Amino acid sequence: MAESADLCIVGGGPAGMVAGLLFSRAGIRTIVLEKHKDFLRDFRCDTVHPSTLRIFHEIGLLESLLLRPHDEVPDITAYVGTTRIEVADFSHFDPRWNFIALMPQWEFLDFVAEQARRLPTFRLMMETEATRLLRDESAICGVACHHRGEPLEIRSKLVIAADGRRSVLRAESQLPLRELGAPMDIFWFRLPKERTPDNRTTGVFTGGRIMALIDRGDYWQCAYVFAKGEAEAVRGRGLEAFRSEVARTASMISPQVSAISSWDDVKLLTVALDRLEQWHLPGLLVIGDAAHAMSPIGGVGINVAIQDAVAAANLLAGPMAEGRGVDDLLPRVRKRRLLAVRAIQAFQNLAQQRIITPLLAASGPVKPMWPLRLVGRFPLLRRLPAAFLGFGLRAEHVKSPAKFLPGTGEGTA
Repeated sequence: MAESADLCIVGGGPAGMVAGLLFSRAGIRTIVLEKHKDFLRDFRCDTVHPSTLRIFHEIGLLESLLLRPHDEVPDITAYVGTTRIEVADFSHFDPRWNFIALMPQWEFLDFVAEQARRLPTFRLMMETEATRLLRDESAICGVACHHRGEPLEIRSKLVIAADGRRSVLRAESQLPLRELGAPMDIFWFRLPKERTPDNRTTGVFTGGRIMALIDRGDYWQCAYVFAKGEAEAVRGRGLEAFRSEVARTASMISPQVSAISSWDDVKLLTVALDRLEQWHLPGLLVIGDAAHAMSPIGGVGINVAIQDAVAAANLLAGPMAEGRGVDDLLPRVRKRRLLAVRAIQAFQNLAQQRIITPLLAASGPVKPMWPLRLVGRFPLLRRLPAAFLGFGLRAEHVKSPAKFLPGTGEGTA
């Protein structure tokens, strides 16, 4: 069995879905493959940053997006030892995106899918897992996959691999990968909370322990950070010891730790930090986590991936809509995005080496480092981390052509 399209996107995450929306909007016959049957999975750090909110404004969909359930975080705080510090302030941005939107990722992906399905050039195939690349004599020409258990080939002029940090297509392409390393892994779990008028997302840094607490309204999404490779040692100390460690680290959630009823409630995230040295082959482009796995530091991962999708559409959608080949343009996507990716990964790597590793090794009280003390003392300085986390370097604007009106599927002319 075979299908065909101008573009086949593998992976229905943020990068793949936004790319699917933008390329289809330009009139390009696009198929997006997603291996799961729906988007209802327990994602972790579901943070939609100002850069992404602005992108949706530029395609006329921001107001509709924000009708989906979300909480708004106007600033970022952290507890270092016993000191509370305000780290980043987004309030000086345009009021339409002067916050981080904490939106369940299944809501975000479902919204993008809903809008894209209105376009006659878009098709989303759920329960479809790509297994290998198809090649002709000189280029990638599609993917082989399983659709609901049945073998299927999809032939296309271009394949975009957006299938995450464990990308099957990235591995098969054998593109050179640079490992930057990560000194930590994370246990994710939920704890109940009462909804409060303000969002209380924060981080807690103490000697030997680090936690991120993401306020999701009626529950905390908790990230418990520990040294890489020590997951079994933490589990080996027993569930009651783990509950006690969580309670000691973050006293504001200590009454709720009994909600961790078994290790089944605690999910392991193996942290990686890497990037491809080359993002393309003839007929293939790799974007998002498949091209550059990000650390959870700063919660920027999905937003950087979406920026990749926008850059790819800006550079490729116009020529593809005109029926031209784009192999010679594929290197320009990496060239456009590399500065932003390198900058955020350098920041994450520095934070890992200078903050995370020493804190995890510390046994006594800790105090804020001098940059944090300065940011805490001078409110104007909080705009700098807000700008870096909110937009990064060379933030993308949507410049790809629009054959169809946003949210309608109707032609623009």
